[in-house]
Order: sequence, then structure tokens, then C-alpha cells
Amino acid sequence: MDESTREQRPATALDETGRRAGIAGFLRRRPPFDTLTAGELEAIVGLVEERTVPAGTAVLVEDGPPGTELFVVRSGLIEMVHGEHVVDVLGAGQVFGHPTLLTGLSPQFTLRAREESHLYAIPFDVAVTLLNGPQGAAFVAQTLRERLARTTHTVRDLPHPRSAPVTSLIRRAPVFCEPDTTVRDVARLMDEEVVTAVLVRTGAGLGMITDADLRSKVLAAGVTPEAPAASIMTLPVTTIDAGMPASEAVVSMLQVGVNHVPVVTAGGDVLGVVSAGSLMALDELSPFALRWSIASAHDEQELAAAATRLSEFFVALCDARLDSVTVMRVLTLQSDAVTQRLVELSLQRHGPPPVPFAWLALGGAARSELTLASDQDNALAYADTDDPEVDPYFERLARDVHEGLVRCGFEADPSGVTAADFHWRMAQSDWVRVLNECLWTLDWRHLMRASLAFDFRALAGDLPITPVLMEVVRRAQGRPQFLSMLARMTGEQRSPFRFRGKLTAEIDLKASGLRPVTNLARYYAFANGVTVPTTIGRLTAVEALDGIGPAEAQSLREAYLSLTELRLVQHAEAVREGRKPDDMVVTESLRPLVYAELHKALKMVAAEQRRVMG
Repeated sequence: MDESTREQRPATALDETGRRAGIAGFLRRRPPFDTLTAGELEAIVGLVEERTVPAGTAVLVEDGPPGTELFVVRSGLIEMVHGEHVVDVLGAGQVFGHPTLLTGLSPQFTLRAREESHLYAIPFDVAVTLLNGPQGAAFVAQTLRERLARTTHTVRDLPHPRSAPVTSLIRRAPVFCEPDTTVRDVARLMDEEVVTAVLVRTGAGLGMITDADLRSKVLAAGVTPEAPAASIMTLPVTTIDAGMPASEAVVSMLQVGVNHVPVVTAGGDVLGVVSAGSLMALDELSPFALRWSIASAHDEQELAAAATRLSEFFVALCDARLDSVTVMRVLTLQSDAVTQRLVELSLQRHGPPPVPFAWLALGGAARSELTLASDQDNALAYADTDDPEVDPYFERLARDVHEGLVRCGFEADPSGVTAADFHWRMAQSDWVRVLNECLWTLDWRHLMRASLAFDFRALAGDLPITPVLMEVVRRAQGRPQFLSMLARMTGEQRSPFRFRGKLTAEIDLKASGLRPVTNLARYYAFANGVTVPTTIGRLTAVEALDGIGPAEAQSLREAYLSLTELRLVQHAEAVREGRKPDDMVVTESLRPLVYAELHKALKMVAAEQRRVMG
């Protein structure tokens, strides 16, 4: 730092003393500084330069000039980039720049700020002396081993990131506090340990407080700093198993809607806390970034712009070799985020709702089985009221969301299954009446309505309608005539086979294969009182209740997975070629092995249809 810079930033002796004390307090708890004497540390602190790096700015450049400083991240996130791939993300307290500093060679990675970051820069001579000492050498060896392990998949194109266990993303041991620790001390603990989450051991299980809790529950809500940690913690907290792949951890966190999760062993030991930021370090698995773009959109134009990335995002999921069920779940979660943001924007436009309501996803979205070829199926329920202005309010909200979804790429259902239509928007008591009619009025119209409305999931609003409607769904088990019609419905689709068992020239994968499996799973679920929403989940739950034989359940699961895999492959190819994804397959264009797999899957479906229909 030259003299002109020093003159532009005057500091009193007291300011300088406080600055040095802050730097020393931060460094002394972290390797390789944690073994230094007070005098050695003070000598380094006196030469440290503080730097602010704007988002997107490179500190070191791959194959660029050798580094001349050692860097410590004080706050923010620094990406380690190889080519076009982010291979690691460094957070507060982590050190970088030492490999190029010690070897004099060009950096092997680009180090750039993911967000505005604050760094401590240590000059060349001081850094080399520090790193050449016994403890410094051990630190260098350890960090190089760790980073090599984390970057091997990119540098050598070896195992794919989806196979990496979530434990590979743990950066440090967890930090704990007691339930009666004050909020003030929790905040101080987070700052001292440079963490964004603190765990709380209680008699009722594991609790957690995050930096977001401090902002929303303390600063915004006015909770006193002397309040106990127990008053703002989340309890019980969602945890993930130590053996879970990082890809599954992403899905679990998105589904629950959290940004921090403790990682625990089978024996219940807590290994650490994984954050959304660390999971974003896996290039192929960046749904948190997309979800953030969706949730933070200021208006429908920004939201539509964010939603245009869904197709590219879908292809990235497929390229990451995630299984088809996981791809559909993650895509559904992103669709949920779009819908929820549209509801929020409409509420901002029209004011608070006059009565509690619930926005309901139907069909594939309710089963978490959405694809790029899916259209929007939704409904709306609101609390019973005599106020004639209530339904017009929710009609405006429903139209806003419906039109917004179309702008975001979710086509309108050709049958008009949307909350903007009054047939799919009504008071809670009317919904109960209509669903009961589906069980007792045995005609095709009511059966089709049941096949859609009985697969539902609440996405937004605070009306507790799920248990009320689920009670009606459970009554299906006691309605044999309804179940009989539902069974007949499983065989209504046109056969995909022609003369001598060959497949027709063109097949609609959804209509000829997936819809029959979905209908069969729904039939078995209702007949056995199962309320699990997903197709695979229904088949597994019914098998556990002996409602279907193991062989039949396995055949349907295999068929479903084969068909969805082919469906998603077709959709990804369409996106790459600039075509609109659909479910039509020209069988003659399929490779022999793919054709054989499709033929086998459809034969298993047809056999189960015949068995159910007698």
C-alpha cells in the first residue's frame, strides 16, 4: 500500500490498534496462524493489507502471472475455477494463493469473488517465511491434499460430482451452544467461529440457529439480545445422512426449503453443517442459484427471465446423470418456486387476501413428476365466507398466476384445469362436496375430475386444507364401485402394439405408457388407503401392505423408470436442437437396445392392465 493510499485513509492510533486487534483475533484461531506466538502474529498483522473484492473480480488467474501474496478470506465467497468449471468455493477463514506463491509458477486455477468479499493480503516475504516453517509446511501439505481430492473430478475428468458424498463438502466441525445461551452470545459465537449456523443440543433433539434467523427473528422482529437461543432456534432441525450423495442433499434441502443442514452419522453423531453455498460449488448442481433468482425477482418480467433458464437447467440435470425421478423432483421444486413467487407478486398488487386460502398443484406437479412437456394443472381453495367480494378477489389472483405461468413457459392446460376457472376455484366446503361427489357419482366426468383433484399438493397460502381433503381421499377405500371404475380407467389407453407384437411407428410415451402406470398406482393406493403422492412411492407403499405382489410392483416400477428415462432423454435432445419438447417417439429411429427396453416396459404395463381389468 503506497503513501498516497495511506493519506487517503487516515486513521488514529486508536483506530489502528482496534484494526490490528480485530485481524489478530480472527487469524489466531485458524491454521497456519494458530501455532504462532503472540509476537510472531503481531508482526504479521502489522503488514496485513485489507482488500475488498467486487463480485466477479479475479484475484488470481489460471495460467496468469504467479501470485505474490497470501490471501485469507475474511468474509464472502471465493470461487476456485478450472476452465469453465467451479471446482470449489472458499469461505471465511480459508487461505489461498500459497501454491503459486511457493512455486513461482502460474496459478492452476482462477480464484474469483462469487460475491463481494473481504480479504486479508499478506506480503510475499512474510508469507514465505510463515509457510516454510514446520507448522506452515504441514498446513500446505494438508490443504493441497484436500483441494486435490475436491478438484480431481474436474482436472482429470474422473468420478462425477453427483457420486461425491455430502461429507466431502464439510469444511469444519460443528459449533454448538446451549438452549439458554443468549442471542447476543450466539451472534458473537458466529462471528468468532466464522460460521453461519450454530447447533443447539436439547432434550427434544437437535436445534439450529442461522444467520438468517438472527436477521429475521431478532433484528426484524425485535427479539431482545438477552433472549435465550431456544426462543429463536429451529427445532427439530432437518438432518441428512453422512452417506448421502451431494446430489441428493441438494434435492432434500430444496424440498424442505432450508439453506443449512447438519450432516449426521447412522449413530447420531453430528459431523458438520452443509450450506447451500457449499452445494453451489458443484457446477452441475446449482438449483439454489436458480431458486434464488426466482424468489428474488422484483416483478413478473424478472421472473420470466429467470424461468427461461429452466430448460438449460433441466439439460444440466440430465447431463449430470441424475436418475429420472430426481430430475423431475428438482424441476418440480423450481416450478413450485415460480408459482409461489407469482402468488406473492399478485398479493402485493391486490393487497392481503380477505380470507385464508390455499393454492393447490394438481396432477404431475402434485406428484413431483413435472417435465418440460407438462402443462399447468392447479386449483384454489379459500375459507368459507358469505362475502360476495371474496371469489372475485381470488379470481384476479388466479388469473395473475395463470398468465404469469404462461409467460414463464408453463402452457395452459387444454382442458382448462386452472384456478382461473371457477370449476377449480371454490370455498373449502364446496371442495369437500365436489370430491365426495366424485366418489358417489359414477360417471366419466366425475372420474376424470377425481384422477386430477385427488392428486393435490398445497403450494401457497395459509388455509389448512390438506388434512380436510385427504380425509375424503381416504374414503375411496370404502367405495368399491368407484374403485371398479378407476380400475377400468387404467386400460382406456390405445394399445401401442400392432400385428405380431411390434410397436406402432409412433408412440406417445405419456399416453401409452406413463399414464397407465400412474393410473394403476393411483388405483392401488386408493384401494389400500395409501396417501403417498408419488407414483413410485405409491407402488412401494402398497407392496408393503400386500396390496400388490412383489413381482407386479417391481414390473411397474421398472416400466415407469424406463419410460421416464427415455422421456427425459427425448426432452433433453429437443432442447439441444432448439425444438419444443414433447412425448412422441418414432420407434423406427430408436437404437436397437432402446427399442428393446421400450418394448419390454410397455409389455409389462399391458400385462398389469389386463390383470387389473380381469
